[in-house]
Amino acid sequence: MIRDQETLNLLVDNVARFVRERLVPAEEIVAETDEIPADIVDEMKSLGLFGLSIPEQYGGLDLTMEEEALVMFELGHTSPAFRSVIGTTVGIGSQGIVIDGTDEQKTLYLPKLATGELIASFGLTEPGAGSDAASLETRAIRDGDHYVINGTKRFITNAPHAGIFTLMARTDPEDKRAGGISAFIVDAGTAGLSFGKRDKKMGQRGAHTCDVILENCRVPARNLIGGKEGGGFKTAMKVLDKGRIHIAAICVGVAERILADALRYAMERRQFGQPIAEFQLVQAMLADSRTESYAARTMVLDAARRRDAGLQVSTEASCAKLFASEMVGRVADRAVQIFGGAGYISDYGIERFYRDVRVFRLYEGTSQIQQLVIARNMIREASGRNA
Repeated sequence: MIRDQETLNLLVDNVARFVRERLVPAEEIVAETDEIPADIVDEMKSLGLFGLSIPEQYGGLDLTMEEEALVMFELGHTSPAFRSVIGTTVGIGSQGIVIDGTDEQKTLYLPKLATGELIASFGLTEPGAGSDAASLETRAIRDGDHYVINGTKRFITNAPHAGIFTLMARTDPEDKRAGGISAFIVDAGTAGLSFGKRDKKMGQRGAHTCDVILENCRVPARNLIGGKEGGGFKTAMKVLDKGRIHIAAICVGVAERILADALRYAMERRQFGQPIAEFQLVQAMLADSRTESYAARTMVLDAARRRDAGLQVSTEASCAKLFASEMVGRVADRAVQIFGGAGYISDYGIERFYRDVRVFRLYEGTSQIQQLVIARNMIREASGRNA
């Protein structure tokens, strides 16, 4: 749902210009140094990018899901590492507080997240709990006005830079499934919280992940999201529904950037006396990529509009994330093929995108988890109709 087309157009145009003039020229620097320049992060704050999804009353832009998707399409036209800087704050790191937080929690944290003063991260995955998120082992035991938390979280995006973590822990040791899990806001400076070394990853240099280790961390009971135990897994799933649409939108943007680069190269590169874009087998790869990216864009916008309308979008969010993340991998693969030997060389940037997009099929639910979510929802809906 678009609330004010003129205001949205201004925001989208500003983001597109920022991507074109500041981020694209910095891609190689980020790839070489594994760092996002501090002045670029400051500009992101000035543009309000950290507060895209934070309610206006707390200083954010409070974009609808459709508006956020349109902004992500533009932000996807550069290295996805830049999106990752704001991604956890805009998405899974803050939305648990936005959706289920108490008034006190919202008032304390959301204004600082909106300005980028605080970066939020999301602590769900563990060494023994990934796709089976409900099996997490991190424990939070009540001790007076605090909870004592022990456990390890793995592959946590933006953990080295985070000011707070939306963290899932088991508060009922007798309940081994989802009902025993609660969500907490854990400040990064909490005594007993430490970080592992930064992970060396296949792609997305400049976007950092590491382990988060909690050893007898005393977290105030007032930091229990929603103020009651047992709702953490439900909070996580609500957050992930939104996050999956967000990731799908980024996949579309990155695919459009890759395709634009591949088309430009195909029109410039000559073989057998003509541009390779004139060869029908190259045209087939370009056409398939354009068709699939368009299909994914349409799916993202439909899912976003349904969410804005207050509909249940678990299935649609998973469909969009599954299709878009697989799609961008195929587009990147075709682009390498169109570039030929040059596509395998780092100078052209395509091999970097090829590596960068691989993770989209893994985080916020692997492609196989999306398939399970979609199929189980279909069966549940059919069973309800036939009951």
